Amino acid sequence: MERPTNKQSTTNAKTKPQGKKKGPKKKKFNFRKLILGSIIATILAIICAMAIYIVVIMNGFKILEMNIDKIETTTESTLIYAQEEGKDAQPKEIAKIYKGENRESVNIKDVPERLKQAFIATEDRRFEQHSGVDFWAIGRALVKDVIHMSAVEGGSTITQQLAKNVFLSSEKTAFRKGTEMSIAFALDEKYTKDEILERYLNRIFFGSNAYGIKAAAKVYFGKSNLNDLEIWEMATLAALPKAPSKYSPLANPDLSKERRGVVLKLMADQGYITEAERAKAAAVDYTPPAVAATSTKDYASYVDYVMNEAEDMYDIDEDELLTKGYRIYTTMNTKAQQIMETTYANPSFFQKDATDGQKIQSAMVIVDNKTGGLMAMIGGRDYKSRGFSRIYSKRQPGSSFKPIAAYGPALESGDYTPYSILDDSQTSFGNGTYSPRNYDRVTHGQVTMLEAVKKSYNLAPVWLLDKMGVNAGINFAKNLGIQLNPTKDRNLAIALGGLTDGVSPLQMATAYSAFANQGSLNKTHAILRITDAQGKEIAAYKAEKKQVIQPKTAYYMTLLLQGVVETGGTGTKAKFNRPVAGKTGSTGLDIKGIEQYDRDVWFVGYTPEWTAAVWEGFDKVDSKHYVTVGSGGTAALFKEIMSKSLDGVPITNFVKPANVPTPTETPTGVTDLAAVYEIDKKSVKLTWTPVGEKTSYNVYRKGSKETDAKLLIQSPTPIVNDSSVFSGETYQYYVVPFSADTNVEGARSNVASVEVPKDDTLPDGTKPSTSPGVSPTPSPGNGMDPTNPTQSPGTKPTPTPTPGNTVKPGGSTNPSPTPSSSPNSSNGPSPTPTPSNKPGNGTPDKPKDGKPDGEQVIVPKTP
Repeated sequence: MERPTNKQSTTNAKTKPQGKKKGPKKKKFNFRKLILGSIIATILAIICAMAIYIVVIMNGFKILEMNIDKIETTTESTLIYAQEEGKDAQPKEIAKIYKGENRESVNIKDVPERLKQAFIATEDRRFEQHSGVDFWAIGRALVKDVIHMSAVEGGSTITQQLAKNVFLSSEKTAFRKGTEMSIAFALDEKYTKDEILERYLNRIFFGSNAYGIKAAAKVYFGKSNLNDLEIWEMATLAALPKAPSKYSPLANPDLSKERRGVVLKLMADQGYITEAERAKAAAVDYTPPAVAATSTKDYASYVDYVMNEAEDMYDIDEDELLTKGYRIYTTMNTKAQQIMETTYANPSFFQKDATDGQKIQSAMVIVDNKTGGLMAMIGGRDYKSRGFSRIYSKRQPGSSFKPIAAYGPALESGDYTPYSILDDSQTSFGNGTYSPRNYDRVTHGQVTMLEAVKKSYNLAPVWLLDKMGVNAGINFAKNLGIQLNPTKDRNLAIALGGLTDGVSPLQMATAYSAFANQGSLNKTHAILRITDAQGKEIAAYKAEKKQVIQPKTAYYMTLLLQGVVETGGTGTKAKFNRPVAGKTGSTGLDIKGIEQYDRDVWFVGYTPEWTAAVWEGFDKVDSKHYVTVGSGGTAALFKEIMSKSLDGVPITNFVKPANVPTPTETPTGVTDLAAVYEIDKKSVKLTWTPVGEKTSYNVYRKGSKETDAKLLIQSPTPIVNDSSVFSGETYQYYVVPFSADTNVEGARSNVASVEVPKDDTLPDGTKPSTSPGVSPTPSPGNGMDPTNPTQSPGTKPTPTPTPGNTVKPGGSTNPSPTPSSSPNSSNGPSPTPTPSNKPGNGTPDKPKDGKPDGEQVIVPKTP
């Protein structure tokens, strides 16, 4: 045998155990190929990027060259038309808006360095470093947008903004954005940084019809020389391009100051100003210049509202509106608008100017009930275009808010009607923390809702809201489009219009229109549609109608508010030859010595066709600026403008909705109850004037030792003799009439008091019981007049509310009080009444004690 060689031994040693197959060999990682592939991919990417860059740049240069004259030329005007909804008449042009009217150019060398820095810090911090497009800013904006899942930051440079303003629209597409960037590159190649900034500052829109930085300085600060501007003024101007209408110091001084603070913080962070300069500039309050650079225009208030609505509802910014040649069709009624402006120009409709010459201000809005279309509006006396429009200004509404916060929620609940009984007694609410008073400091006891609204009582609506709960008022207001402060307004003061933030004339007109429209609320709007210059529609109003309250609530509210303008109501000056409903409102002063005058006065009312809200007051109230004419002035404005505007329109009536019952009227309240003690008869004689046919009366009595008044008797006649009185005692009586047909109660009468002379015997001549604490039980033959009412066996009377909280108002049900116990005094016997409220139960027949017919007698039980 051959001896194995070393090679064989080695081979055998390396042989794997049988049964296991040898797998394929792994390929080695080729690092050289990876590097080569990466280099090739990078080169291709660079080539592609360069190609795209060249295409973008070339496209930008091409657009710039073809349209270079646009930087210097004006653009097409936008036209606004009046065309009421549903009208087939030819639209009437009412305004033309365009750029260039108030534009002044300035050389960059005349722009102070701090002013340039304010814009650079706010709009484009890397303006000097980038080439028209700031990719770093774009990346930062993208990261923030992704983090917040929304567009919270933009990356546009000043150069891009100039490119968009001159050459492009506000269309939000990737193609438009790419074109904007390409033009920005071209602009950066063609012009120096100072030339770009100069064109930007001369081109940009600053609101209030001001184009360019120089015009803006004149409008907002009355300064022609930009070097005269202070740091806070520069920051205010730099704050405007983001949203000129919103941050205008003329229109919204608080928002302007807030935005100014942001600009100053950016300037300080970037080292342009010191912290001390920032703090000083941020604290300044804006005061408009003595002579504004704006001018009065026809329909200025309405046109400004249209421009705001186009921006808010259709996302068309103001700058674009003034340059793109749009055609805007609105709901304006030109007749109403002209009458409104003529009336507001007449000083005889307003109180005299203040001692310093300042005019009292006012605002008015008219809304179409059926559509929500704005018929006419005015933002103030001598309103200036793009000025402060008081139709948005929130003021305290006073009593005009009672229908929204108190009466409306009560009617909506179904537990109340216009004739429900409310309590207008002097009461402290919230554990004594809130004690409202009526304007004249007089209380009226139990009153119907109709009377409380008509006379504008204060205690009754607060009492009513207290019964329902504050949430009912807050929710009702919200349904009508008025969002109250959810924490600070959670109190009973809202029943009287005491609000944290107040409400605007526009909000009030919108809310009341639901009362006039059977509970349906339309979205208030001025724009019907918008087309481009060629007539292509680019935006249109879509009707939004919502049933916010029940038709019955709206109808009952209209019945209540119609009473306000009738004789005896607070709004009689608003009445004219059409069905009218409405409510006055005023808020008092808290300035010592002039508390009898007002801070704000209102009238909000409606006809079947239109609703209008009128406010009057001073922008800033102090000891020299307050209202002296009361709410009669606003009611008179309502009548003057509404009556003339609707002249020629067919007169219609308010419509009662189907299946809504007519509310049942309560009996007239007794006002002349008299109580006299007759010594010879030892009884108290009660008399009063009857208040109508088929009316009965619940008579209540309260002794000096009793906490509650108790039902004494139900009488079909206006005469009652109470023989159950005790010597030395004092009694109080009142009467509540109720309808024999419907069982609905009227208001509680006046209270009549009487003092019974002290005597050692009971009224019937017998000696007092030796056990006065024991209530005797009557038995046949005890000498009691059998005609006297007695309590039915097994009947337990229910408690009667105390004065100040006497009645629990209801709708069609009988809300009258019932006795808490037998009217017996604790020291002697007396009769027990029949607790039923129906006049047929327990009412005595014809008297049998010699008294004349119709005179009710009550005698004591004998022990």
